[in-house]
Amino acid sequence: MKYIEPVFRPPAEAESLIFQVAYGCPHNQCRFCGMYKTVRYRLRHEREVFSEIDEACRHDPDTRRIFLADGDVMALPFERLCRYLEAINQAFPKLTRVNVYANGSSIANKSTRELTVLRQLKLNTLYVGLESGSQSVLDIFNKTETVETMIAAVIAARKLGFKCSVMILLGLGGQALREEHISLTAAALNRMQPQLLAALRYIQLPGLSPPANYVSITEYEAIEELRDIIANLALEHTVFRANHTSNPLPLAGRLSRDRATLLHKLDVELASLAARN
Repeated sequence: MKYIEPVFRPPAEAESLIFQVAYGCPHNQCRFCGMYKTVRYRLRHEREVFSEIDEACRHDPDTRRIFLADGDVMALPFERLCRYLEAINQAFPKLTRVNVYANGSSIANKSTRELTVLRQLKLNTLYVGLESGSQSVLDIFNKTETVETMIAAVIAARKLGFKCSVMILLGLGGQALREEHISLTAAALNRMQPQLLAALRYIQLPGLSPPANYVSITEYEAIEELRDIIANLALEHTVFRANHTSNPLPLAGRLSRDRATLLHKLDVELASLAARN
């Protein structure tokens, strides 16, 4: 496999075979994300991708899970993405699923017919970065998406049988937009009803300055923010994880089944931090 570093994939794709069908991210303007800032976005030559698929199937024909990289692979032209999926389905007879990063706009730009075809070709999990349900927060961090587009895209994808994994960033609203970030993020998630939800904490990265006058929240406030978001969630069947290394308190569970347990753990941690301070 010919990878151009860095190669990113969600934690759940640790056992997946990765094909890099594009380099970098077609958007790459978000001030909270440093994943592809050193990479110029470009599509790979199709013949290279097909050659790697052929080679990989000779070495591991029983592959079941595949992840297509890099950022927002759903933004590839429909016909091109179809050709890749058709080749992968043909090469790996035991294939169960192909997963990708996706943005709300790239999902919305595919017609219902196109999405249906992609799903039939075993495109399965779409990893979508909501980050915040506040449009004001997204705008100051240069995320070129609208909250409403992302909500509509996840709802549409779920109706067609896709599994949607949505990510939010704790603390992204800073001190000034903290309450708006909490309430609108919970509201957006309630409308989306994603099957998977991941909460990470926003951490300022070297070389990526935050918006002007931005004031970060404290560790206590990050835990408090997660608690308040969970308290306002009305999710029916969502696997929830906040176990990324950026989180001050690792958590995992199912919502809404485990909501009371998660809230209790957060309340205990908050009381412990308050007592120490």
